[in-house]
Amino acid sequence: MAQEKKAGLLRRTSSSKKPLKEKVVLMYDEIFTDDPAKTNPRFWDELFLMKVNLEYLEGKLESLDGDEVMVVKDNINSLFHHCVLALEEEHQIKVVNALQTLCALFRGVHQKNKSATGFDIINMLVGFDKAELRMKVSHMFSVAFGELFQKMNVFVFQVTDNISQNTILEYVMINSIFEAILQIVSDVSSRGQHGYDAVVLLALLVNYRKYESVNPYIVKLSIVDDEPTLDGLGMVVHQALTEYNRQYKNKEEENHGGFFSTLTSMVGNMFIADTEEKLSVQTNEAILLALYEAVHLNRNFITVLAQSHPEIEMTAAPVTPIPTTPTSLGTTPPSLDMMHNPELPLDPNLQTSNLLITFLKYSSIVMQDTKDEHRLNSARLCLIILTCIAEDQYADAFLHDDNMNFRVNLHRMPMRHRKKAADKTIPSRPLVCAVLDLMVEFIVTHMMKEFPMDLYMRCVQIIHKLICYQKKCRIRLHYTWRELWSALINLLKFLLSNETTLLAKHNIFQLALQVVSLFNMFITYGDTFLPTPSSYDELYYEIVRMHQVFDNLYCMGNRRSLW
Repeated sequence: MAQEKKAGLLRRTSSSKKPLKEKVVLMYDEIFTDDPAKTNPRFWDELFLMKVNLEYLEGKLESLDGDEVMVVKDNINSLFHHCVLALEEEHQIKVVNALQTLCALFRGVHQKNKSATGFDIINMLVGFDKAELRMKVSHMFSVAFGELFQKMNVFVFQVTDNISQNTILEYVMINSIFEAILQIVSDVSSRGQHGYDAVVLLALLVNYRKYESVNPYIVKLSIVDDEPTLDGLGMVVHQALTEYNRQYKNKEEENHGGFFSTLTSMVGNMFIADTEEKLSVQTNEAILLALYEAVHLNRNFITVLAQSHPEIEMTAAPVTPIPTTPTSLGTTPPSLDMMHNPELPLDPNLQTSNLLITFLKYSSIVMQDTKDEHRLNSARLCLIILTCIAEDQYADAFLHDDNMNFRVNLHRMPMRHRKKAADKTIPSRPLVCAVLDLMVEFIVTHMMKEFPMDLYMRCVQIIHKLICYQKKCRIRLHYTWRELWSALINLLKFLLSNETTLLAKHNIFQLALQVVSLFNMFITYGDTFLPTPSSYDELYYEIVRMHQVFDNLYCMGNRRSLW
């Protein structure tokens, strides 16, 4: 029966042949009808020297019905096997063609078996009896050309509607490709070509069923201590976030470029809703997720946040191709342009930046508009990352290091009652000042009807953790504390003014209690971390001047406690 089906398939293929078919197409036809090596011992060597016809190969697989696929399964296994063997060739053309053929096989078999469960697809590609021998996935990803690596994000996460049915993903969870990903990231040349895709894939693998079972990628990422690998991971994240900041800055300059643009904006504001005038630059949740996992899981990565990256060295970075990561992730890969960062360290002759500075600037952009759920989630992830940083002792030490001062120009939301950010000169200060500025900026600019309660809670918690560190280490930070106190008092005023509306949705007492606790810390322990006695005077002045707010908060608490 099987022979009859194979013969029928051969007749169908033969009858549809065109006289001018290219040789590689004819060779594909041979693969799907018989063992081509019987008639031509050099068949496989010749095949991988020819340019791959992806469209025809995928179409060939798609044209087969279910029974015919099972008939030619051994042939598909053989093709897969010889592709893997070709990866070990020194001839780079063979390696590239083998990788492209593997891509076509993955895509074609998955499209043909979308409803397959278990390890049926592995059986179709490799064969159960030879899977462990032939599935050299780690080797595939560590090959310099990495063509398959660029497409793996799509194969792994988009090839089936139900990710639980993706058997290729299940296989790479059992047969880890973690070391291969690190090899891509740690090598300068391969990182330039495929580092972005490698980091995104790692972030997605780390999050696959992370709460349902033991995820080997979580365990392995948490114990990485190789400095070049961690530096490479940090560099990929740094470049991706810097590219986003650059794109946003360019759009901002376009929207404020000259008199005509200003006049157009003024007229447009009369008729266009606020949501339409927001600068639309696609956020990069995928790379942000990778940063969170690195900071959260690996304590050694904290040191990478502080490492300076001279802009001169970045101009020699290799060209990064457009990745094929899922668009639903909101990824914005680094462009081919090199990034120029205005951060100035103590040495005025050398422009440098670091990952933490770039992340703070990125966060200041994302946090401006949280009305959209997509950006709200992105802002939440930024605050979670900042919480992890504020909880780490080494990160706190670097943030408060008075010998490491930077000018960090955070983006500020345009508001009618204050000057533009460009009008304000930013002094060179420890980085903790930039973090506090970001928190103050968020508190001041998000008192609105759709109150982001959880973001405010995280924001106040970050401030609390930083002050606890200053109290513990007796660090007298020269910061404009009055801006923070004013922002916190205004937040309490907002809660009181919108008590009825907010209580219907949120437990505002929890937030109010955290704010009051902050003031208690300043009053009780301020002498250990406030810079001068006059700072204490300013604190008491603000509290006395705005005593009505605290009195009203006390009355509200008493009133609600009786209900």
